[in-house]
Amino acid sequence: MQTARVATRGPDESTERPFSLRAIAVPVYGPSLLFGIGTGAVLPVVALSARDLGASFGTAALVVGMQGAGLLIGDLPAGALTARIGERRAMVGAAVLTAAAMVVCLLAPSLPVLAAGILTSGLASSVWGLARQSYLTEAVPIGMRARALSTLAGLTRVGTFVGPFLGAALAGVVGTDAGYLLNLGTAAVAAVILVLLPEVEAEPRGAPGPRGSLAAVVREHRHVLATLGLAALMVMAVRQTRQSVLPLWCDHIGLDAAQTSLIFGLSGAVDMLLFYPAGSLMDRFGPASVGIPSMLVLAASYAVLPLAGTVPWVIAVAVLMGVGNGLGAGLVLTLGANASPQVGRQAFLGAWRLVSDLGKASGPLAVSAVAAVTSLAGASVVMGGVGVLAAAALWHWASGAHVSREARPRPSPS
Repeated sequence: MQTARVATRGPDESTERPFSLRAIAVPVYGPSLLFGIGTGAVLPVVALSARDLGASFGTAALVVGMQGAGLLIGDLPAGALTARIGERRAMVGAAVLTAAAMVVCLLAPSLPVLAAGILTSGLASSVWGLARQSYLTEAVPIGMRARALSTLAGLTRVGTFVGPFLGAALAGVVGTDAGYLLNLGTAAVAAVILVLLPEVEAEPRGAPGPRGSLAAVVREHRHVLATLGLAALMVMAVRQTRQSVLPLWCDHIGLDAAQTSLIFGLSGAVDMLLFYPAGSLMDRFGPASVGIPSMLVLAASYAVLPLAGTVPWVIAVAVLMGVGNGLGAGLVLTLGANASPQVGRQAFLGAWRLVSDLGKASGPLAVSAVAAVTSLAGASVVMGGVGVLAAAALWHWASGAHVSREARPRPSPS
């Protein structure tokens, strides 16, 4: 990974200090990878646990949805909590809360208790994600911010990709509870790493200001949230849709579960290969340089999916989806980080993440609604149109006008 020399200013002089992403690999990215592995291990088993407790298919889906509900509920409080106690303490608390939630899931005697455990894990994930984004926004020099955040997004994807396989291997020994046990273990190890390893010193940005209340921060930055935030919402809706449209289309043309899993896994593998190049391009040319192609590629994949009637064509479309999604790795994180103010940063990021998480939740819901009225093919084409709108929104709003003053690159000292 590249090394940058960043300007830091003391009271009477200017100096330069080197910074490398390798320096934060273990204390920053290690816990995030573990957190992703644990999350990925749990995703496939929640519905099974609900069914074991007597849930219908619809009720089981509702229990699974508690994870997303927890994210949405926790976004704004996560900003306030992180501003009050700091990023490291917030992440340690989130890891401990995740472990506690997994204990609840393991011991759950009824569906309401299981749902409460999953909801709690979503709350913990919202705190973890915001604190990690806020920390990297402060700790990483401006010229490497996109690479840092896209690496964070990429490693989280690696974790959620690997987690189900590790959970499946452990399930042969302990059964359905394997996912919860693995998440309990990874959360505990992540907390230990955060406590024992020294924190990476943040790049100085000047004298710290007051935290700023949530209402005041949202009011001051409402234009950014309503414009660039809308673009982020559409981006997340388009990206999240692939997780429902692709498996459903595979089922529609008669593929079995094993074939569907392999195709989806191949798409995910392509996705994971692109996170660092995407970050490098964003650092060099700005977020729009990858955001617009990402949305257009995904839009094209949704538009041609209804024409894919054989396995080779579905594989080709799945790879195209992986390319489009991979190009956008870290995009929304970087847009939010660049737009965040120094005063009230955590509160702003809480509002930003709420907007983007609403997009994440709305994508699959939109597919369901449109498919109910027209067809799955129609829903896919509609989401392709949303992808084009998202690209246009990024073209119009993802510019320097929405980068906070302290986020703009400063000239090196002479």
